[in-house]
Amino acid sequence: MSFEGRGGSKVGSAGLASASQTAVDRRERLRKLALETIDLSKDPYFMRNHLGSYECKLCLTIHGNEGNYLAHTQGKRHQQNLAKRAAREAQETKVLPQQRNKVVPRKRVTTIGRPGYRVTKQFDARSRKRSLLFQIEYPERETNAKPTHRFMSSYEQKIEPWDKKYQYVVFACDPYETIAFKIPNVEIATRGGGGASRGFSGCQAAWEEGSQTYACQVFFENSNSSNAGGNIGGGGTAPGGMMPMGGIPPPPPIMGGIGIPPPPPPPPPR
Repeated sequence: MSFEGRGGSKVGSAGLASASQTAVDRRERLRKLALETIDLSKDPYFMRNHLGSYECKLCLTIHGNEGNYLAHTQGKRHQQNLAKRAAREAQETKVLPQQRNKVVPRKRVTTIGRPGYRVTKQFDARSRKRSLLFQIEYPERETNAKPTHRFMSSYEQKIEPWDKKYQYVVFACDPYETIAFKIPNVEIATRGGGGASRGFSGCQAAWEEGSQTYACQVFFENSNSSNAGGNIGGGGTAPGGMMPMGGIPPPPPIMGGIGIPPPPPPPPPR
């Protein structure tokens, strides 16, 4: 911009510019700089309307050409609106609930067959509780693999028909196949064989490093139902790793040589 011939100017030098002229020159320099450095195709707020003019979707302003829009993006109003939107988005991000932890897919392991096992039926005369001792052999388990067990309802499995009288105890350890034992659906004892004085829970599990055996002992609460008195023990293997249990002998007579008392006599006829 030439400022020669202005009042107060010296020969050979530019004249004094007013404030408005300085502002026009500043906007022109900003427009040229923006055209060189900014790609409008990547601006999310830049839009060309059906009239051929340009709009700023953030500030809702209309501009005659691209240079005028770029000069607007460098102005105070546009920068303030950008700061407001960034603050609002940051606040909304804090309010949103945290995403649930992603489920890590279980690694695929090549199984090497079913482990060896022993099932021992036991009866504690002191507490009169029956129990089962499961001993599962894992001699070739993986280094970091930890044997585990859990109880499973009959309705959770898909190998055998549902039967509410039974439940399953499942044992797993890589790289062996998962096996399950079918046991009566009787409440697990809250205290073990010796009662509260012995001080252990009704289900105990331990890993024996020397014999590479996982031992789990399950105590059952006393019950007079036929479901609790039978079908506890070892048996054959059902398809899919479900191992049905055999019968258990009837409870022994009461201590001291006294047998179970007979039922009361029937009432006299009327």
